[in-house]
Amino acid sequence: MSQEVARPYIGGQAVIEGVMMRSPRSLSIVCRRRSGELVVRERAAPTLAQGPRTWPLVRGMVTVVESLKLGSQALRWSADLYEQDLDDDGGSARQSRATPPNPHDDDKPKSKKTPPSASNVLTALSLPILSLVTSGGEAAPSTGSKGAGGFGFISILFAVGLFVAAPQAGAEGINKLFDLGLPIGSPGFQALTGAAKLLIVVGYMLLIRQVAEIRRVFQYHGAEHKAISTYEAHEELTVENAAKKTTLHARCGTTFLVMVALVSILVFSAIGAFLPTIPGGRLAQSVGFFFMKLPFLPFIAAITYELQRFFARFCTVGPLQVLLWPGFLVQKITTAEPEHAQLEVALASLRATLWREAAAQGAPAEVPDRVFPDYGRLLADPGYVGARV
Repeated sequence: MSQEVARPYIGGQAVIEGVMMRSPRSLSIVCRRRSGELVVRERAAPTLAQGPRTWPLVRGMVTVVESLKLGSQALRWSADLYEQDLDDDGGSARQSRATPPNPHDDDKPKSKKTPPSASNVLTALSLPILSLVTSGGEAAPSTGSKGAGGFGFISILFAVGLFVAAPQAGAEGINKLFDLGLPIGSPGFQALTGAAKLLIVVGYMLLIRQVAEIRRVFQYHGAEHKAISTYEAHEELTVENAAKKTTLHARCGTTFLVMVALVSILVFSAIGAFLPTIPGGRLAQSVGFFFMKLPFLPFIAAITYELQRFFARFCTVGPLQVLLWPGFLVQKITTAEPEHAQLEVALASLRATLWREAAAQGAPAEVPDRVFPDYGRLLADPGYVGARV
């Protein structure tokens, strides 16, 4: 029984051509290069903060903010590696990179791909959203890499506009189109806003899934879920075991985003009538209500975080599993069945994280990035061989 208690908690996130895993003591990112090499970045995680940051509700706000920050940093690091491969290959690296180059590939006709710049803006703007929908579990400390500055701020504004302003505008359009006459703060209007938010979430995920690079991120998202499920099932960390697992997971960030939309309906329906009415026409009232909603977003995220923790703990089996179905349905979009080579990357990242957990105090706080020619060489390394729990 003591061995069960000692098992560390593992969370994860998909990145571009790779997977990030995190545990109480460690954070690791493993990406596969165009050459087939595996690049491993592993760092010690500082001691988790105590006090108010760990209190219910407060921890939810902290988790969301730190997860977005950390996930965006990991995505940018993986994007840098991807861009290096594009530069080295003269832009031809957009073909499948899941497996090392095959010597017979030269005999196959090369398909023409869209130039790298065609989807770069959409991909970059989607960084915070990708970070959220492909993540799961507790937040981890920052990797220490620098952010993207102004562009990161623009991408966050893009996310707020897409998932906060656009749903309210959509609800207003429906209200006017059908002459419903719903006050902005009424429960009916908030239900319309929530429905519009869910439609926008699903529509946007379907849209970005069409971008080749993001679809591969969704495959790595599925690989991350399979690897963690294998670990949680106390099975040996092999590709064969992971391949049998589902791509869906109760603690997924996609489920969190869906639950935020549902919780926001309840919260704003309850408080809408108590918010002050902005003098002026309908447009002034809409704009005023939008800005009055913004301070409540962290509170909604905190409530949703606690609900998801509860559902993930008590609703994964039995009839209560129906509460997870809305999130699982949208996860069908943000996850995809991974290739075996992608499962190798997810398992490699998990092993890198468990390496420090096993080493405990014997590992340095920061180790140089390591490069392995292939997954077999990584498994032959003494540190990773031991990470089979």
